[in-house]
Amino acid sequence: MDETFDALIEFWEDVKTFFFELIRFIVKNLHLSFLGFEEKKGVFVTALYRKRGKLSRTLTHSGMAVITAMGIVIAPIIAQDFPGSSVDPWKISAAPAVLSASTDDPNLGTSISGHGRGVITDYQVQSGDTVTSIANKFGVSADTIRWQNNLTSDTIKIGETLQILPVTGIAHKVEKGDTVYSIAKQYDADPQSIVDFPFNSFVNDETFELAIGQTVIVPDGVKPKSGGTLIPRARQITPNAGSVTASGMFVWPNQGVITQYFSWYHSGVDIANPSEPPIYAADAGSVIHAGWDNTGYGNMVMIDHGNGFTTLYGHLSQIWVTVGQTVNKGDAIGREGSTGHSTGPHLHFEIRIHGVPVNPLQYLK
Repeated sequence: MDETFDALIEFWEDVKTFFFELIRFIVKNLHLSFLGFEEKKGVFVTALYRKRGKLSRTLTHSGMAVITAMGIVIAPIIAQDFPGSSVDPWKISAAPAVLSASTDDPNLGTSISGHGRGVITDYQVQSGDTVTSIANKFGVSADTIRWQNNLTSDTIKIGETLQILPVTGIAHKVEKGDTVYSIAKQYDADPQSIVDFPFNSFVNDETFELAIGQTVIVPDGVKPKSGGTLIPRARQITPNAGSVTASGMFVWPNQGVITQYFSWYHSGVDIANPSEPPIYAADAGSVIHAGWDNTGYGNMVMIDHGNGFTTLYGHLSQIWVTVGQTVNKGDAIGREGSTGHSTGPHLHFEIRIHGVPVNPLQYLK
């Protein structure tokens, strides 16, 4: 029994020795082979490096030849499984079917899109045309057509030729001293919109220099009134306040010097500040007017506070709210200015109760 156990132990030792030596042999040979491969690879890489660029044309041509050969070999196999491969293109009729584009529906009209149109288009007035219908047809505002064609009324004649701008706005012929910024200010537009309009060209694309005599399209520009007076548009810069409730307590709409008080002939107080600061809502409410007023207030905002009180803010240079939106007490609604019947920058502020002006100083805190 002991002899058998000793024999097994001896056999196991021989097996371990065999595998150990086998592993050493394999590792040694692999290592030598790897070193040989690295040595040969180094020689090959060195040769390529020395001749870098000299074999590029040969390798490129060889590669294209291989790709072409593979395509020739594979093409028949792909063609067998390609959908519609059984169709002979030479047997297809050359006469295509034509769909009728006519319609008997008189309610359908043609809309001429301005997208991609960078030039001013001449349009001959047709029977039934109006300024508004032409504006809708070309996708521009009716004012754009009036301004470009110097129309003092909407009366147009059949056969009359009108110039149609590619976008809503105004066209400006560059004069000496004009810049993108001065033109934008002249027409109450954003100078970036002039630069972004793809069909406006510049002498220098870096400085946006303009050539005298060229026509520049001013997207969303507004024509000044006769005499050069510009009427700035209301733009909603102050966000809608949502549901609001007036407090009945009024804060000062701006800071400055009171230059004129409430009287029987002056229905509010004038607050002047040469820095033309922002104007704030005296109390929460809903905007019921935001724009030009022809009675002398110029750019004017009116807010209905929902409790019988309304406030009026006149002579603004900018309007930052629109009709229908709500504002909280203290929200900015515009900027002080000197529009309308005004001799200098100031705010004309009124408080009215059921439409009747009262002395604001009795309510301001």
